[in-house]
Amino acid sequence: MTPSTSTTALAVNTPAPRTRRRLPVGLVQLAILLLVVGTWEYGVRAGFISAFLFGSPSGTALAGWKLIQSSELWEHAYYTLWASIIGFVAGTVLGTVPGLLLWYSPYVARVIEPFLVAINSVPKIAFAPLVILWFGTGLVSKIALSISLTSIVALLAAFQAAKDTDPDLQKMLISLGASKWQIFAKVVVPSSLPYVISTFRINIGFALVGTVVGEFISSSYGIGHVIFVASSLYDLNTVWVGIFSLMALGFVLYAGVELAERKLLRWKDQTYATNFKL
Repeated sequence: MTPSTSTTALAVNTPAPRTRRRLPVGLVQLAILLLVVGTWEYGVRAGFISAFLFGSPSGTALAGWKLIQSSELWEHAYYTLWASIIGFVAGTVLGTVPGLLLWYSPYVARVIEPFLVAINSVPKIAFAPLVILWFGTGLVSKIALSISLTSIVALLAAFQAAKDTDPDLQKMLISLGASKWQIFAKVVVPSSLPYVISTFRINIGFALVGTVVGEFISSSYGIGHVIFVASSLYDLNTVWVGIFSLMALGFVLYAGVELAERKLLRWKDQTYATNFKL
């Protein structure tokens, strides 16, 4: 048998590698959701789960439909969404820009870093009564609470990202005669951008938390107000409607962050898609 013949026979007899077939992600997610909801509904109907303490999927759907028909849910969701968006954007900008600029002066950074750590260690919710007193019970106080939660996180993340910029690359640019501003604009900011954008995902939750807490304390509108009133009346189904509505708002904000990340970090998406083909 010639080498070419043996090679051909080996290629014919060697089984092709098996590829694992996986169910579509959306189908698996839908199955999990149906399992949880079905188990919950069955437990309520069978008496294993208290409808008074936990509500029920059917009751939640009915309560949500009533709020949708009366347009109340849209009005409250719109109020919460805009307060969260404004607080998220303003807090992120107000935190990110100073955080990056702290790289410019290590001396100033060392002076104020303990104060930043001290402020970050205090739960921002503790400032909620003060914010309500300062800014009233309207939309401004909800935005202020969102800003207070998101800005400090964005500032610390941006400052840490700027500090972690490759020192060898900075030294190389200095040896080539680059100014400090050129290093900042060409190296520090671009290298910090992925870490800054990653904090957007965290700040989405903080923005919603600040808005909802403000609505809990004093407000006539918003999903937080709906949850607070329903819980005081032991209407658990409406409470679940409010919780699911907040989840939906979180998905909307998360989708916005995903879109911004794809536009600003196209190279990152391409690298991930190349290295992790599942």
